[in-house]
Amino acid sequence: MNTFGHLFRLTSFGESHGRGIGGIIDGCPAGLEIDVELIQQDLSRRRPGQSKITTQRKEPDQVEFLSGIFEGKTQGTPIAFAVWNKDQHSNDYNDLKDVYRPSHADYTYIQKYGTRDHRGGGRSSARETIARVVAGAIAKQILAKAGVHIQAFVSQVGEVQLNKSYLELDLTKTEENIVRCPDPEIAEEMIARIVLAGKEHDTVGGVITAVATGVPAGWGEPVFNKLHADLGFAMLGINAVKGFEYGSGFEGTKLSGSEHNDIFVKTENGIRTKTNNSGGIQGGISNGEDIYFKVAFKPIATLLKEQKTVDRANEETTINPKGRHDPCVLPRAVPIVEAMAALVLVDHYLLNKTNM
Repeated sequence: MNTFGHLFRLTSFGESHGRGIGGIIDGCPAGLEIDVELIQQDLSRRRPGQSKITTQRKEPDQVEFLSGIFEGKTQGTPIAFAVWNKDQHSNDYNDLKDVYRPSHADYTYIQKYGTRDHRGGGRSSARETIARVVAGAIAKQILAKAGVHIQAFVSQVGEVQLNKSYLELDLTKTEENIVRCPDPEIAEEMIARIVLAGKEHDTVGGVITAVATGVPAGWGEPVFNKLHADLGFAMLGINAVKGFEYGSGFEGTKLSGSEHNDIFVKTENGIRTKTNNSGGIQGGISNGEDIYFKVAFKPIATLLKEQKTVDRANEETTINPKGRHDPCVLPRAVPIVEAMAALVLVDHYLLNKTNM
């Protein structure tokens, strides 16, 4: 499947070293004023070459809209867009044409399709997420009009962990450092850990935390397409993601039921809960509290050091990859997590309107 969503649908296309990456958005309501600068901001947060801890591939990642927007407003028709590739070094991958890189999609693509684009991973490259970020940025603008806002941040890099609740943090500080962690001291430790991985020609993984505020009670479906299930589906479809948890997550298994239950209370603003172990979702439907979740990213599989593997002839060999690669995906993945959350939430927003 190259299409995501039910009512608000994104179909993405393109490869890492092809002419470009793009997408078609169908189901976007008409009359929405599009702020292209906000879209470009999210693309700039995702683009390569933005700091010393990201890949040094230089791409402007300038979006070009081809249809669906006229005089700055959506028309209710398909929105087509493209971001053209400018700085591919495809020759860096020639030695890998017939080799299966460890923990990449090389072997599985051959087993499924009988062919693959070896240049930068082709369709399996994280560069495909450009399309998700563009669509997600448009979804954010729809959600903002409904009072919903999404903020993600890096909460762990390797063994360096931010041991604070998002409620204790000033999330407006997230963009004040290159690792996108709202705690300045922990951010410096994270940066040092990523720099060390790069010096060792290795990689490091970590965790991104995301928070959605302003989601009213009632979004989500009670059986299939539960709101948290759709969020998990979206997050696990991001390159390098190995885990998803929402609310109390795995830590909640250590509590008794009486400790874990979110007690309902009457307030001036209606019914609320004293705690939010549910992560803003109960029975698959939002309850009006903040929705918060964590996404675990593995260390990137491409290492700039020699590794053993096998080739398409089933012969043992070694590889020593070239190219420009991130030692840690997390700083650039923050806007991707936000985008996928926005795509899920805008879909449920529109689904909820059809049920009213």
